Amino acid sequence: MVRRLAAVGIGLLVIVLLVFGINGCLNSRQEQALRDYNRDVSSVVQEANANVDAFYETLSGGGNSSTDVQSEINQLRFSAQRQSRQAADFDVPGDMRPAHTNLLLSLSLLQEAIGKVAMKIPAALSTDSATAVPAVRAIAAEMQAFDAANVVYNRRSAALIKQVLDEKGIGGQVVQNSDYLQNLGWLQPSTVARRINSQAGRGAGDGAASEPPPGLHGHALLAVAVGDLTLTSGQANRIPAGSNVAFGVRIANQGDHPATDVRVRVRITGSGDPITVQQVVEQTAAKTEATVTVRLTQAPPIGQPVTITAEVLEVPGERNLDNNRQTYPALFVRG
Repeated sequence: MVRRLAAVGIGLLVIVLLVFGINGCLNSRQEQALRDYNRDVSSVVQEANANVDAFYETLSGGGNSSTDVQSEINQLRFSAQRQSRQAADFDVPGDMRPAHTNLLLSLSLLQEAIGKVAMKIPAALSTDSATAVPAVRAIAAEMQAFDAANVVYNRRSAALIKQVLDEKGIGGQVVQNSDYLQNLGWLQPSTVARRINSQAGRGAGDGAASEPPPGLHGHALLAVAVGDLTLTSGQANRIPAGSNVAFGVRIANQGDHPATDVRVRVRITGSGDPITVQQVVEQTAAKTEATVTVRLTQAPPIGQPVTITAEVLEVPGERNLDNNRQTYPALFVRG
């Protein structure tokens, strides 16, 4: 009887040890799975952060053609797609499923927004303000998706990952944060136009213009010259056509206050597709004159009669627009 009781006791002890051992192994495996998941998420979010940094750098680079910028941003979109696919293939512990759903949502927002910005870049960098302004506003609107991706990941993915790790008593873990919106300036169309060097898009504004101060506001267009030739409205102007034709547009701020982001535009019509170029003056002082250089970005038509229209665009509070524009008949000739 004693031997039987001892055998039963030993058997029970073995069973208890096996149960504890199995539970210990399971707990160890679960903890390792949670650590592995956090490591995988940290890796893909670090890659996404670097991809977004390259995105902003490309947008702000300047000096590149719109097709080059579009091509580079499309490459970054492909990288964002790869990151989304990579995250979709993660081994996800049950406790991490809510966090993972939000991770995928965050990455998909980035991928979609980068693609839409790529689509709008050629129009935003157009020299025609009617084309550029809506595109700049659309890019600023897409930046809200970067902000949303930040919020979704940091508050609904990273926070949940940390909560699960803490509840399981798993220490020594660093949960990676996202940094998808470089700064709030990208949400403002005027800032976007300035950063991507969209001269024609500088009239996009921010949708919340304040009331101008009391008094006179506005400009007058005084004269237009190409080199030493001052254009005349009443006769055909023969203009030497080189590789870098530039118009010197003389304007006067006739108001009582400084004006900011003053847009000066030159348009050539009458032969082929219209050519429109624009230059933005950061600020003009009240009761002063300034000469603004507006350069053509393409060769003008040679030997064909054209009309050159130069204008200084309306500023907030301006009432009299009669002296903002001049037209000149012209003929570009080989120098």
